This record gives sequence, C-alpha cells and structure tokens, in this order.
Amino acid sequence: MKDINKLRLKHTIFFLFLLLAACAPKPSIQIHYKPANNIPSYYKPYNKFTQKPYIINGHMYYPLPSSQGFVQIGYASWYGWHFHGRKTASGERYNMYAYTAAHKTLPMNTLVEVTNLKNGRHVVVRINDRGPFVKGRIIDLSYAAAKKLGMLRTGTAPVKIVALGEANRLDGTIVYKTHPNFNIGDFFVQVGAFRNYERAVKLKRYLYKKYNRFVRITKVSTEVGELFRVQIFASHNYKRAQKFKHKLEMQGFLDAFLVAAK
Repeated sequence: MKDINKLRLKHTIFFLFLLLAACAPKPSIQIHYKPANNIPSYYKPYNKFTQKPYIINGHMYYPLPSSQGFVQIGYASWYGWHFHGRKTASGERYNMYAYTAAHKTLPMNTLVEVTNLKNGRHVVVRINDRGPFVKGRIIDLSYAAAKKLGMLRTGTAPVKIVALGEANRLDGTIVYKTHPNFNIGDFFVQVGAFRNYERAVKLKRYLYKKYNRFVRITKVSTEVGELFRVQIFASHNYKRAQKFKHKLEMQGFLDAFLVAAK
C-alpha cells in the first residue's frame, strides 16, 4: 500500500511539474544580426551613386539622407530564383538565400526589421536594391526573408518596417549614418562651354537678360586647352532644377545638363 501511495505521489508531482512548465511565460524571441552572413566582402559603407535621385516609369524618387526614425506600414512582396545572381542597384549580385531586400528610398545597407502583421513573425534584412515599383508595395524581400515571414504562398503580406541603422562590416555594429541630401543644394544648368572667353561672356549676358537669374562662368583645364563653362542658377531643389533644365532644352539649349555647385 505504501508503494502505491509513493507511486501516486510521484505521478502527482510529475503532473504538477508539467502543468507549471506549460503555464510558465515563454522567453521573447531575440533577433541577432550576423554581419558575416549578410554583408559581402566587397561591401562599401557609402555608395554615392545610389543616393542620387532616379526616375522609374516617369516618377522621381529621392533617397533619404538618413534612416533614423524611419517607420513604414504597407504591403511587402518578394522576388526569387528568376532574379538570383543578377546585379542589384547597389552592384551586388542578388542572393535569394540571403536576408536582403529592395526599398525605394532607404540608404543602401540599412538594416530593417520587418514584421508580418498577419502572423507576428519578424525578420531583419539589409537593403541592397531599389524597388518595388508597384503601387501599394513598400518593400521587396528576398526568398529567405519571405519564407521566414511565412508569405511565400500568398506572395504579399501587410508589414511594418522599422529602420535599425546601417551595418558596419568590420565589427558588426549598427549605427545611423548621414549621407548627402541630393534633393537640396545649389543646382546650376550648364548651357555651353567655349574656348573663347568673349563668347562665354556674350552667352552669359543673354541668359541673364532673358531669365533674370545669376549666371556664372567657370574655367576648367582640359586636354584641348582651357574651356569657359557658362552655367545659370536653376534652384536649391533638385526637382525644380530639373524642370528648369527641361525648360531650357525646350527653348533650344539641347545640350544643357544639370550640375551641383561645389
């Protein structure tokens, strides 16, 4: 009888242990970023080219000078094997098995935490491409990232993205960096370049009289000798400067192009 009671007591204790284990709070999931697996050896912390405004389907996009404080809610999509190995906007080869993504305006190499609002799953990806250029979509994920979020079958999912900063390849730290803002500055349109200084002065006077804007002449040494470049002030805003350049082209200055003041 004593043996039976001992056995019952052991079963009761074991059952209580299982019950307490089931009711115990589960630890929160921590996301650890592994730079060695996510940043290629030729990673460059700043690529000036990828920060410049660009046009897709007639729409101008302006990359952000910093990712600090960036939060966005919308739909995510993903791209897979048919893009595997192709060059991304950053110059890297797309690897569908790496945790990367495309975004229209975040600086390259920004780390972003993406949360699937339907199932609560989340993943950290690194921005190394531009897109998606489909209305309503805010980020294009790699195959690996989409799989982790559980959205491979549906193709799209509502997500929240939060910028964490930019990755440092050398020690894996994450910091917020500031890049030049190409949307703001002193923009000029170069209208002509002459070997003869007097011709440059003549054009300068004509442009000032016609447009009532500041016009400058800059000198540069080339293989064929000195050239005098005639440049008219366009705007402090890149978009408005582009419009002024287009206006000059429509009025006969077909070789006009935009330059930023140094």
